Amino acid sequence: MVSRVTSFAFEGVEARPVDVQVQFAGGQPAFMIVGLPDKAVSEARERVRAALTAIGLGLPPKRIIVNLAPADLPKDGGHFDLPIALALLMELEAVPKDAAERYAVIGELGLDAGLAPVAGSLPAAVAANAMDLGLICPKACGPEAAWAGAMEILAPGSLIQLVNHFKGVQILSPPAPGDLADAAAVPDLKDVKGQESAKRALEVAAAGGHNLLLSGPPGSGKSMLAARLPGLLPPMTAHEMLEASMVASLAGELAEGRLSRARPFRAPHHSASMAAMVGGGARVRPGEISLAHHGVLFLDELPEFARSVVDALRQPLETGEISIARANAHVRYPAKVQLVAAMNPCPCGYGKAAARACGRGPNCETAYQARISGPVLDRIDLHVQTPAVTAADLAAPARGEASAEVAARVAAARGAQAERVASLAKSAGEDVGDGLNARLSPALCERLAAPDADGAALLSKAAEAMGLSARGYYRVLRCARTLADLDGGGGVKRRHVAEAVSYRPASPAAPAGVSGRASGAFKPAYNS
Repeated sequence: MVSRVTSFAFEGVEARPVDVQVQFAGGQPAFMIVGLPDKAVSEARERVRAALTAIGLGLPPKRIIVNLAPADLPKDGGHFDLPIALALLMELEAVPKDAAERYAVIGELGLDAGLAPVAGSLPAAVAANAMDLGLICPKACGPEAAWAGAMEILAPGSLIQLVNHFKGVQILSPPAPGDLADAAAVPDLKDVKGQESAKRALEVAAAGGHNLLLSGPPGSGKSMLAARLPGLLPPMTAHEMLEASMVASLAGELAEGRLSRARPFRAPHHSASMAAMVGGGARVRPGEISLAHHGVLFLDELPEFARSVVDALRQPLETGEISIARANAHVRYPAKVQLVAAMNPCPCGYGKAAARACGRGPNCETAYQARISGPVLDRIDLHVQTPAVTAADLAAPARGEASAEVAARVAAARGAQAERVASLAKSAGEDVGDGLNARLSPALCERLAAPDADGAALLSKAAEAMGLSARGYYRVLRCARTLADLDGGGGVKRRHVAEAVSYRPASPAAPAGVSGRASGAFKPAYNS
């Protein structure tokens, strides 16, 4: 006879079913686990044996074979302890043979038969729900798993509680979903003095989900501005919250099952490795770009990151997902992020600033900025200079708008985007994604962001003069669409194209002296 329990192995955010099979066979006593287990799964033998001893049961002197099928799927993590133990209990007839027939099971056992929390409870619960199964998980994971929907969840604190439940001696109550965590306090935009152009760009970035690069000397407020972006963004929808929380669950970052509608804001140090940024490692865990899914990835001191690490962001910034290929694994994680970066003009910090100009000449600034590849810069919609703030600006009282006022305009602009793409999806039956202007396909961009005749003429002239790539051309259109949404949601006009062009840097191949904001040829509408 073979006893079976369903569990899961994780490939990215996908939970793949694993059939845990246990059989007692004749021959020399042994306890073997087969089916491509890693070290943590192989060590389950000792944890399970000790846990069964703790509840007064011993393993028979037989050949015990545990098979984790499918055999070619790598298995890792301690969450296979509980399904193995439950299958053994079924084979020992300590619980009914059909005890786990309606459940998927995850959980790590302690030597005292207690159940420790495991990562991935939310993706496991979602997968179990899709299979029309309940879920058995540790008590600490119950509030997290309960977010998956109307399904039966058993969350025992120990192995003996689960045995007693199946025997009818003790009834386990279903766990309630964890509390919805309060959003962390975010500094207010009105506290930033000066940098009016950068504040405008921050509002545009928030409204359309555009990538943003802030460049200026130390102390000009780049990090201050980036830290205030979360206060301008609308809360996540229920679907976005579930997607982002599944990634956080796999990383073990959902304390007490608390989910939050606040968008993630990740700010890794510039010493972050490739695996830390995009994911990977021996167990292929999510990286910072996936943990920022549906939120913001802030890279301070951008040129100080390893060039290979920054270049690894090219694909996910375009596709919204990261594919990690290893010899023994090929997984995908979601990575729809808004990139915000900050940098000094040169290693000295001041570049060509008149008061404290770099003493090593223009080559220092050129070499420093060349650490960032052109393809990465081309994927950034808004390039904004943040000049040093003067003493007069600092001495003057704060006159800027509060984050709440700007957030209201951002919410209205995003509402217009959502309504527009929803109408298009309903009428044409097209896949329009999440509707953010920054992620419109070129075809949708031409339909939804087509400028008027004057705007089209200006864009054509600017594209030729600045040497814009095809990607840069469409990014200008997307930005212009966002500016029109902030302006009331009408059509894209010349003034919107002009401001959008002012945020683009000129191509290195462009004629000398041509650039967006620096040239003065295409001034933003709000300064006209």
